[in-house]
Amino acid sequence: MQTLFTLSSAVALALASILTAAPNPAHSAGTTRAVDGPEVHWRFSLWGDRRSFTEGIEYVSRHASERTGGKFTIELFYGEQLSKGPKNLDGITSGAFEGAVVCGLYHPEKNKPLNVLDLPLLPLANFDIVRQVHETIYAHPAVQDVFDQWNAVLYMSNIVPQYEYMGVGEAPRAYTDFKGRRVTAFGGQKRAMELLGATTLRRPAPTARAALESGEADTIGFPYSYAFASYKIDELADWATTNLKLGTINCPTVFNRDAYISLPLPYKQLLEDLRLGAYTAMRKGYAEQDIVNEERWRSGGRIQMVEIPESELRRFRHYAGRPVWDAWIEENEGEFPAQELLDIVLETGQRLYLCQ
Repeated sequence: MQTLFTLSSAVALALASILTAAPNPAHSAGTTRAVDGPEVHWRFSLWGDRRSFTEGIEYVSRHASERTGGKFTIELFYGEQLSKGPKNLDGITSGAFEGAVVCGLYHPEKNKPLNVLDLPLLPLANFDIVRQVHETIYAHPAVQDVFDQWNAVLYMSNIVPQYEYMGVGEAPRAYTDFKGRRVTAFGGQKRAMELLGATTLRRPAPTARAALESGEADTIGFPYSYAFASYKIDELADWATTNLKLGTINCPTVFNRDAYISLPLPYKQLLEDLRLGAYTAMRKGYAEQDIVNEERWRSGGRIQMVEIPESELRRFRHYAGRPVWDAWIEENEGEFPAQELLDIVLETGQRLYLCQ
């Protein structure tokens, strides 16, 4: 494997610099002006209910309508009214609807270059770093080519918080403490836990509490912190990790390419103007939930909040992160520039962290 934080493509560094640059004053000044254009109605496919995960597209939908006087509307359909979540990309391809959230892990064979963002234990420290790394990868030609094949345009990332663990029994403090645990995990996270000696179980989120109650599982992996509260794992748990950052799920918002191309230029510019505000709304929603959940968990002292020492985090990445990264490169390098994509993620994440 190449040096950890070496970027093998100069163009990727340029893209990352663009994404981290100060906003264009003209765009900032124009974010509240009215936009004129024809009547356009889009339908957008979602699963589940409204939550922090969907606050970004909620923001875009609301402001697109307000800024155009109701002429450009993006109607949000929750609860899989338009499509099952794993079928959203197929619906985009066929033009069954104009927009959707798609998650790479639902169909990893359809978006292989993008799967680099689902690898475990990537050193992505916070929401803003994840955002900028995701958008840098979205702009890579290998990723663009794949989504061109699906008649899809990548718009933004619906950022899922980093996964942590809640469980019963003795709290883990070191990478060796996961050996023998019965852990819910999937994808790259599943591989990572198996390398640490855990027995992994793939369980749909709604069944995780039952698995913990029955003893089928003793450790549940979920996005921190909202999912633990949403599925009431916190009612049973003895402890929760707070900084393991096992990984996250890559779930971009995509538009049907034909519908996007046919948009008038002022509407396309409006979508660009709204993107940063959408990320801000999403981040705010997660942060507010974290405050409420953590105060409640700490208040009675019932849940032990576990912070893994940095020395152990390095061991996690060495024993359960890097081997999965290397295996992913070996599996895919002949098909697309897998090493280059991983280098971009690692270098960009590290550079942004050092600039904070």
